[in-house]
This record gives sequence, structure tokens and C-alpha cells, in this order.
Amino acid sequence: MAEESYGTITMAPNVLNTIARLTTLQVPGVARMGASGRLLRANEGVIVELVNDRVKADIYILVKPEAKMLEIGRKIQHEVARSIKEIVGMDVEAVNVHVQDVVYPIAEPAAPRA
Repeated sequence: MAEESYGTITMAPNVLNTIARLTTLQVPGVARMGASGRLLRANEGVIVELVNDRVKADIYILVKPEAKMLEIGRKIQHEVARSIKEIVGMDVEAVNVHVQDVVYPIAEPAAPRA
């Protein structure tokens, strides 16, 4: 059966950035998104590019101290690729995860003795 074409579908890069960012933030152990190093990026911590109609994502994160970084990286790769495939229907070429730092809670100063 031949598929009929009704026109074109255009996906804004912000859609892919948002899917990748929100999916990443749901992975346990991720403290927050990191800095992508690009100026004027609306979606901090994510760079998504289309290469031959396939998605390539670079994701920059900061992790919690109890995090197993390799496991978190693999989970992010799997979940971001799955989300993009399921939500948008696009194939994913690569999801590169960059762990930039570990975020430790700031200890509150001790109250002075009276």
C-alpha cells in the first residue's frame, strides 16, 4: 500500500531540545543540567543537531554525589533515544553525555553559641 503525502512536517529544534532536557532531568542521580558552552542557548545543557535526518544530542549534566556516573550516562542515552523515537518518530544517531561535575549539598554554618 502506497503512503499518501499531505505536505511536510517541520520539527523545531527547540522541541527536540525540550524532550532531551526533560527526559534527562527525570533520570535519578541527575542534579541539574550543565552548561553546553554555547552562548545564547535557550535550552541549557542540551545541543541537538540533525545529521542526515537523524538526531545527534550532546547532553551536559551535573550529578548528585551518590550517583553511579556510568549507569546514569547509559540510562540517559537509552531514555533520550527512546523518548525522541516515541514522541517525534525520528531515529537517533547518538546521545553523548558529558558529566561536568558532582554537586554536593552546601553545609549550613553552625549557629554561634550564646
